[in-house]
Amino acid sequence: MAGAAPKLTALLNEVTGAALPVRIRCWDGSESGPTGAPVLVIRSRTALRRLLWQPDELGFSQAYVAGELDIEGDMTTALQHFWGAIRELGVAKPEIGVRTRLRAASLLLRLGAVGPRPTAPGEEARLKGLLHSKTRDRDAISHHYDLSNDFYHLLLDEHMAYSCAYYTQAPGSAGYTLHDAQTDKLDLVCRKLGLQPGQRLLDVGCGWGSMILHAAEHYGVHATGVTISSEQRDFIEKRVAERGLQGKVTVRLQDYREVSDGPYDAISTIEMGEHVGAENYDVYTATLYRLLKPRGRLLLQQMSRVDNPGGGAFIESYIAPDMTMVPLGTTANNIEKAGFEIRDVHVMREHYVHTIRAWLDTFESRIDEVVAMIGVGQSRVWRLYIVGSALAFEENRMGVDQFLAVKPDVEGVSGIPRTRDEWSVGVVR
Repeated sequence: MAGAAPKLTALLNEVTGAALPVRIRCWDGSESGPTGAPVLVIRSRTALRRLLWQPDELGFSQAYVAGELDIEGDMTTALQHFWGAIRELGVAKPEIGVRTRLRAASLLLRLGAVGPRPTAPGEEARLKGLLHSKTRDRDAISHHYDLSNDFYHLLLDEHMAYSCAYYTQAPGSAGYTLHDAQTDKLDLVCRKLGLQPGQRLLDVGCGWGSMILHAAEHYGVHATGVTISSEQRDFIEKRVAERGLQGKVTVRLQDYREVSDGPYDAISTIEMGEHVGAENYDVYTATLYRLLKPRGRLLLQQMSRVDNPGGGAFIESYIAPDMTMVPLGTTANNIEKAGFEIRDVHVMREHYVHTIRAWLDTFESRIDEVVAMIGVGQSRVWRLYIVGSALAFEENRMGVDQFLAVKPDVEGVSGIPRTRDEWSVGVVR
């Protein structure tokens, strides 16, 4: 077997006990594996050394971000094909015996892949301090959301909504865009909350202000948003001035634990709960309960994950440090434990597939601008993140759900109308 690729293919097949559905091309020009299969391009021995030290998702991610290995062709198709075959073969977590380990070490030594542990790429998050302390949470949010307002403006729709949209028409329908689907999501939230002119709305983890700006403009509420990202705060303040919403929209650079100006008539918190941490989730829901007036409604939109309480090694290292995702039922229990009555749960998983695929289309069509804004390494981080996320939702490894809850009054009355059709009676737009 001349060249590195045939030797690596033989080793991988021995480790997994099956012929892997991937073709390997190595730094020495050698190739091996089934013709027509996705091609894994190993550009450097350093990739193997990295995987030797970190033989898992994180090691692969580090090598990809560093440019030491690549996937040839369309990444979505390649990962779909590879993960599907791995599941079919049942070799996702193979048991590696001592003899195989020794053979692997001998081969990697001959290939020149043995050596000191490579340094992690500079794009990897390096947080310090107590987990989910206010300072560490600010650093975690800054790592992701303060990347560049210009980048997010390029990637997202005109609302700058960085969360799951709600497609009321088939994706790709003539004239129906991601922006329309995000508008439909914002309207859905406003209707579920039953927003009325003059009410006070609090949006916890307000992002770039899509919810508070939309609710103030179209539903006549006084909207307050809190964020711990200075880039987001500055962006919202600019939009408030541009749209003449002074006095109607307020944005504060503030941790949710510091909010004390309740009660509010309604609270929204859209894909924020993933960032508060399991150890702080009771504080999070208790804070939402405290800030809401009796019979006030809460709309909480949150991602879910059954097989892993976190976000995964890659996401937690490169995208959202300290992220926590839990099953839908765990979130429901946490909301009820705070004293809320849950009135509706809306599963929106497929909508996120369409949302992320729209982001991916924009990302790939404007990749030169992306690289100019955030650099080659970060662009590789984001390609892997967007592609992997879309597939995770498509394959039901992750979900996203809207919970509508109410804070009953002292007599246990919710104030929620009898039917869904009545929830938004009197709402203006």
